[in-house]
Amino acid sequence: MNHTSSRSVPPRRRVRGVVLPSLAVLGLAGALFVARRPLMMSAPTCMAGRWHGCYDTFNGVVLMMLVAVPLSAVVVWALASRRRAAGDTSAWRTSLAEVGMVHGTVPFVWLTMMPGAGAGAVPGRVSLVPLRDLVTMGPLGIAGNLLVFAALGFFAPMRCAALASLPRVLALGAGCSALVETAQYVLRLDRVSSVDDVLVNAAGAVLAALASRRWWRTPAGAPSDRSRPEPVPAA
Repeated sequence: MNHTSSRSVPPRRRVRGVVLPSLAVLGLAGALFVARRPLMMSAPTCMAGRWHGCYDTFNGVVLMMLVAVPLSAVVVWALASRRRAAGDTSAWRTSLAEVGMVHGTVPFVWLTMMPGAGAGAVPGRVSLVPLRDLVTMGPLGIAGNLLVFAALGFFAPMRCAALASLPRVLALGAGCSALVETAQYVLRLDRVSSVDDVLVNAAGAVLAALASRRWWRTPAGAPSDRSRPEPVPAA
């Protein structure tokens, strides 16, 4: 009899599945530690319920996004409990994807739609030359644009099987970004509607989709590769 199959050797995918989320959590914790002081500057205004100084600033919006994480977790639990009671085998994944898309996308879209100092007074500006504005964004600008539709790219393929494809996620990110840039121009928000914003936003959605690919490529309720028993060779 061959006892090779009974050895409990952790596969490489299992190690990768532990290391990558751990690195992501450590990176997020490090980013929050670095940004703690700017975020706390908006805390008194936000806690007082004032609009100016909180919801019209980057620090205030990001702070309120973090504060709302427990509320979003409660919503995920409520939706998942209701779906599980109805016999939905993918209740948790579906609920997490729905809430994650909203929680991770709305604040960043809100930031991109904030009016500038000359909103309503200056005409809309358009930049249609690719990569011309990319060099002026800087590292923080590029990182911020990558995050605008990152949550959408991460969770949308998990929620909707029709979007479980990198080209479709790319089209979704580019289309949503184009709508935002068009709204900036039409509403005369004193912002530049740039094709580079569309490119970077769409790239952020695709990169996030790559990060969640191991989940949305597995159909809901179907056993993953880890749970499938390995064939036992004949003795």
